Amino acid sequence: MKVLVANRGEIAIRVMRACRELGFSAVAVYSDADRGALHTRYADEAVHIGPAAARDSYLNIDKVIAAALEKKADAIHPGYGFLSENQEFAARVEAAGMIFIGPRPETIAMTGDKLEARRIARLAGLPVLSGPDVPIGEGNEDDLNRMVAEQDEFPVIVKAILGGGGRGIRLAHNKSELKKMIRQAQRESMSSFGADGIYLEPFIDRARHIEVQIIGDGQGNVLVLGERECSIQRRRQKLIEEAPAPNLSSEQRQQVHAYAHQLGVALNYRSLGTVEFLLDRKGNFYFIEVNPRIQVEHPVSEVVLGIDLLRLQLRLALTGDMKYTQDQIVVRGAAIEARILAEDPANDFMPATGRIAYVQEPDGPGIRVDSAIFQGMEITTDYDSLIAKVIVWGEDREAAIGRLTRALQEFQISGVPTSMDFITRIISQESFIHGRVDTTFLDTFKPRMADRSEALEKVAAIAAALAMHREKHRRQTVSAAPESNWRKTAWAEQMRGLI
Repeated sequence: MKVLVANRGEIAIRVMRACRELGFSAVAVYSDADRGALHTRYADEAVHIGPAAARDSYLNIDKVIAAALEKKADAIHPGYGFLSENQEFAARVEAAGMIFIGPRPETIAMTGDKLEARRIARLAGLPVLSGPDVPIGEGNEDDLNRMVAEQDEFPVIVKAILGGGGRGIRLAHNKSELKKMIRQAQRESMSSFGADGIYLEPFIDRARHIEVQIIGDGQGNVLVLGERECSIQRRRQKLIEEAPAPNLSSEQRQQVHAYAHQLGVALNYRSLGTVEFLLDRKGNFYFIEVNPRIQVEHPVSEVVLGIDLLRLQLRLALTGDMKYTQDQIVVRGAAIEARILAEDPANDFMPATGRIAYVQEPDGPGIRVDSAIFQGMEITTDYDSLIAKVIVWGEDREAAIGRLTRALQEFQISGVPTSMDFITRIISQESFIHGRVDTTFLDTFKPRMADRSEALEKVAAIAAALAMHREKHRRQTVSAAPESNWRKTAWAEQMRGLI
């Protein structure tokens, strides 16, 4: 069995690892910017598919299909982002005689159109926020002005009909802002997803973002694989996710699981998917969307369930068997994931670029790192700023927070600024420790971050320590092995002090 992975970075390696465990061959694709990238070296084969711009490489359906046919791939896994929610891509994979490892093309079409997904969810008995079931903001200027004039409830969320990842979403507080936000959301949606349809949705203040992982066999059978808390977000982008969601009553948990199962059955869902909800302060859930793909945050579900979701997804695509029954799905302990981003906290979290001068990932019980970074790697702005994910497990949530704190302290990256210090400060807050957070948490969270001069001093100190260690190592002889081990330990302690 040969699987082409139509993606890059950590998710490409994650899929390839699952393939390798199952005895499958893995084919990588790469752009000019990713020559020598870790996923190309991990794969059994690799195919160049174009320039750095995603539209000319990772988003180019013709080139990806051609690469799969060239290497005689039996299946294609899209990962997340890029073509993972593109129904045309899924249909063309299947038309070319290969297996698309994901939902059916028609399911992707229904869930990708958020208005259509809202309609189906409402028919399936799920609570859905009020709002129009037809696109708005399209047409001439008079139509837009009339729609703005008729909108009386504020604040209101402006959302792109297609896509995800927080793009094409704006918040308008009054009529004067609404028209501007509609235009901004339309431009971003057109740039990201190739369409400018938008709709309005009431804004729920201090809501929690709860999502439920499901898997279906396309034959009417759907399993619920627990829920995740994803409320820590900046600019609609998730930063920290955890499973299970804290401070849910057993009744709330059962209810949101039932809603997700109902929708999965209504869609006759096949493969992995995530049903997303908002939870208001009164304890009411509201459906917002379905993500018909593997999620960035899937590892937290994996570690509390003890189930490899990628292996499960691959196996299901080939055999049609989900392997588990619902009574076998048991959550144990607590897991938290922190997304490590190449961003500059001292410069309004602007995406950062540069060469990774040194990297040392954390280790020890209950710690997992999903990444594709390496020493000497060039970080560019060609793609998303996510460079690594730190996932921890603990016997309870308190233990998981302590373990994540340690992991972030041990994780060493120099050469580019990252979000690690920012994440560390978030998880030390009392409100986070007690699980009392919502999607507005970061709106008022303004910790003092190290300025650029401090960051440069730290990088210089690490570089100096690294140079000193290399010089000592060069002078060592085989007969000095015990001393060598002692010096290595002492150097590691010195490095931790700098970090």
